[in-house]
Amino acid sequence: MAFLENENHTAVTEFILLGLTDDPILRVFLFTIILCIYLVTVSGNLSTILLIRVSSQLHHPMYFFLSHLAFADIGTSSSVIPNMLVSFLVERNTISYHGCAIQLGSAAFCGGLECFLLAAMAYDRFVAICNPLLYSTKMSTQVYVQLLLLVYIGSFLDGCSFIVCFYPLVFCGPNEINHFFCDLAPLLKLSCSNVSFTVAVLSFTVGFVIVVTVFVIGISYTYILVTILKMRSTEGRQKAFSTCTSHLTAVTLYYGTVTFIYVMPKSSYSTDQNKVVSLFYMVVVPLLNPLIYSLRNNEIKGALRRHLARKMFP
Repeated sequence: MAFLENENHTAVTEFILLGLTDDPILRVFLFTIILCIYLVTVSGNLSTILLIRVSSQLHHPMYFFLSHLAFADIGTSSSVIPNMLVSFLVERNTISYHGCAIQLGSAAFCGGLECFLLAAMAYDRFVAICNPLLYSTKMSTQVYVQLLLLVYIGSFLDGCSFIVCFYPLVFCGPNEINHFFCDLAPLLKLSCSNVSFTVAVLSFTVGFVIVVTVFVIGISYTYILVTILKMRSTEGRQKAFSTCTSHLTAVTLYYGTVTFIYVMPKSSYSTDQNKVVSLFYMVVVPLLNPLIYSLRNNEIKGALRRHLARKMFP
């Protein structure tokens, strides 16, 4: 049953996800494309994790952070794509009340994890370029583990805040979510309770994550830029820039889309535009990250060549 009587209102026990389109031909096309994207995303990010684990040349904090970023990308895609693929095959795609809470929380956890990891990677590049002689001390195993612990605690609290704020919401009317997953904005529109407190809490949570991580990234790259400009060697500048370009590309892609969704005024874009942008940062960005880091990073390409050579010519 979709509804249960609770005192003077009807409580929703499941939601209907309207998905991306009703066109049957377009649904088949999108199913094929998104399934291929998901398979490439999972295999590409898993390959990145395995390569970093088996290649001793990549046993540095930067690449350990990258392996956790790959894990976050797999989690982001897996939190929404399987259910989205189902929606292309059925006439009425439903998700339970608790399933919606889990999807919302897991997407928030993976999103926060991505933000915190990008900030940790920026700090790592700052230490490597601005204080190379102290790198082994400032980014020791103990420091790396402590940073990683903070990253996961912050991400866990971010995900929990979404779940905790979801359950007090009362849904007593329509249960159709005009999206391909349980996103916050359409859920708040469906709620018949006062959402001002929920909006305030989640705005603070999301704002805190974005402001803190952007601040760390901005300060880190300000010092990095100053240090690079002071370098006399052209080769040294190019090497320093090459170690940062892949990370900066990932930062630009991710924060650009997140800013559009959470910072832009809601009146300035439609629900369909929101779907497209959400599709980009939850489906396309996790696909692009392993390509960005593998194609623009000589150490990863070198490690991959050596690993393949050992497999082919043992």
